[in-house]
Amino acid sequence: MSGVSGSGLGEVPLGGFGGFAAPPRAPGGFPVVGIIGGGQLARMCQPPAINLSLTLSVLAEAPDASAALVVPSAPVSGHDDLQRVRAFAAACDVVTFDHEHVPAHVLAALEADGVPLHPRPEALVYAQDKLAMRRRLGEIGVACPRWAQVRTAGELAEFAAGGTPSWPVIVKTTRGGYDGKGVRVVDAADSLDGLADWFALVEDPQGPFRDGLLAEEFVPFDRELAVLVARSPSGQAAAWPVVETEQRDGVCARVIAPAPGLSAGDCAQLTEIGLRIAGALGVTGVLAVEMFAVTAPGSGTTYLVNELAMRPHNSGHWSIDGSVTSQFEQHLRAVLDLPLGDPRPRAPWSVMVNVFGADHDELYSAYRHVMAADPGLKIHLYGKGVRSGRKIGHVTACGSDVDALRERTAHAADYLAGVIDE
Repeated sequence: MSGVSGSGLGEVPLGGFGGFAAPPRAPGGFPVVGIIGGGQLARMCQPPAINLSLTLSVLAEAPDASAALVVPSAPVSGHDDLQRVRAFAAACDVVTFDHEHVPAHVLAALEADGVPLHPRPEALVYAQDKLAMRRRLGEIGVACPRWAQVRTAGELAEFAAGGTPSWPVIVKTTRGGYDGKGVRVVDAADSLDGLADWFALVEDPQGPFRDGLLAEEFVPFDRELAVLVARSPSGQAAAWPVVETEQRDGVCARVIAPAPGLSAGDCAQLTEIGLRIAGALGVTGVLAVEMFAVTAPGSGTTYLVNELAMRPHNSGHWSIDGSVTSQFEQHLRAVLDLPLGDPRPRAPWSVMVNVFGADHDELYSAYRHVMAADPGLKIHLYGKGVRSGRKIGHVTACGSDVDALRERTAHAADYLAGVIDE
């Protein structure tokens, strides 16, 4: 075989732009799905890809990246290396993403090459650029926290003065933030000096802060919720139950599906918001919509959209074990425009808890212990080196007693992390 033509680009020499070998194709005309980024989200796409008879190819950051350890076709390159990304994409029938950080000029080049991208750059920009997201959500009538684009400390102070109370306020970088990174809480006007480094970067016309910063009101929410939906290019859509998420230091720590105490009417309202956003933004693939629930005396509960992610998301990891069709299988179905699967839960409750690295890196003995102690638990480790505070896996339990599931998953995650030893 001298070349590949899976994306309709014509014959591309295997030496190609980047020296990549083409991924092997399954017989019967089944497609190759390329994923840019080799993190745990790409890794967790491999089991459903096998079950769907698909070939997965991952453009990984390093040979030992999480997905590269389990996906045979895993060439190594940065996501901003234009020629190597083009060579990778040329061997795929469709390309999707493990993260939202692929630069716009790389996406534009892939589109010019005729590569089918999902989500398309016109939609992905709303997950990449928080200012664009806030503007677009306002245009389609979706409630968000009060916000403003700011370029100076004076503009930030002016924004804060318009709130009740004025302080604290949340300040975010417009691009690149995730898991609490790129987010700062400013408590009062006299603490604006703590943002001097960010405001200095705003002055660089070529830098990542050139569009300024996003200022948002501090929302005294009751709890955080997430809506996960999938949408295909032909417009078919499906939604999982609304879930409750609990954060620790800006990182998701636990997810309960479905969200306890949420009325059928509120569940329907939130699901409609998720589906409306997916349709209005033209999302293809999985979309996660993170929300604040805010209750005011005499006013009921208001739901404000906080963040969007256009890929499988931590709030949907429970679906691997807890729903008929997981978010990872659904994402693959959606980007290929296959009929979507059934998102209904398999059990009344599912609880997922993330495992964070602690002070020891020997996991296998703890893994064996947890398996023996709780055979009904599902343990998912990501093949990542252990580092304090790093997300290295998750555990899920499903059943009819949500309090028992909380206890079981918390105990297992703490044991795996080395927080407890019994």
